[in-house]
Amino acid sequence: MNATTEAKTPLKTATLINPRAANYKWKRRRLLRAYLQKKLPGDIFDGLDDGLASTIARAAAASRDADVVVAMGGDGTVADTLQGIFDAGKAREVLFGVIPFGSGNAFRKSFDIPKNPLRAIDRLAEGVPRTIDLMEVEGRVAAFASIGATARVTGEKLRGKVQGLWGHLLAGRRLFDTPAEEKTIELFDGRDRSGPFERRTVSSRFFDCIVAKTNHFGYSWRVAPEAVVDDGYLDITLFEIGPLKYALLFPLIYLGFYQRRLRHFKARRVVISGKDLPIQFNGEFLGDRDRVEFRVLPKAIRMVVPPTRRAAKRFRAA
Repeated sequence: MNATTEAKTPLKTATLINPRAANYKWKRRRLLRAYLQKKLPGDIFDGLDDGLASTIARAAAASRDADVVVAMGGDGTVADTLQGIFDAGKAREVLFGVIPFGSGNAFRKSFDIPKNPLRAIDRLAEGVPRTIDLMEVEGRVAAFASIGATARVTGEKLRGKVQGLWGHLLAGRRLFDTPAEEKTIELFDGRDRSGPFERRTVSSRFFDCIVAKTNHFGYSWRVAPEAVVDDGYLDITLFEIGPLKYALLFPLIYLGFYQRRLRHFKARRVVISGKDLPIQFNGEFLGDRDRVEFRVLPKAIRMVVPPTRRAAKRFRAA
């Protein structure tokens, strides 16, 4: 890891494995386990015999004694690892890395991390540290969130028995029973296509609202093409269309092309109010709320990213 040049001694790495994957995929992948230990020697927390209750607890424990904390899993493992680092008060001290080992992984796509875990380990070992923003929602650390239809689908999927991509597709039927009720959006210290503003209040009957720091949702969905990971702003997009039009245009939405036609804002803080708003963050369902607040966490943590041009393009200075 190129980050080792910042220290006189090699950096100590702790890798946290998705506990749901650890019981089957991780045990079987002996080559992967050996390769991880060879390229990134250090502690491995897989939830099988460490006596800790959750990934958040494991991440908090790991970050107190490690220089680099690596999340090996999907979006849920990434989110819980970040939360543990922040809960331990170590976000300014440790480096953060990601190895894909799950179904959805917005971080993988957003930072040009290979899907193959062996290649991802190589990229991590040769990676460079870059400072990224995150955001806070209801006291939790997040990289992306949504309010409305996609959150409703996430909740349905997590309640169902079918996991992964097929679970999301089956839960997609909930798109068509998302009510188009009026919401109030308060934006602070932001800008839109008309210029900067200190505060702006808008009304909307949006079908879906995306609040993001990364470009992608899981499964390579380029949902927020204008998000920049280090610009100090939340990226807010309003999908003010009906469910049928949304479904028909979904290929263009998935690739990020249709978003240029939608209302779009940058803000450092946003408050959204309405009735029983479904909310998800990092692929986890928060529940229904009448009010939810998001705020940016500028320069939140240093992440080890691949030394590639595609990864560099995600940053403002690129």
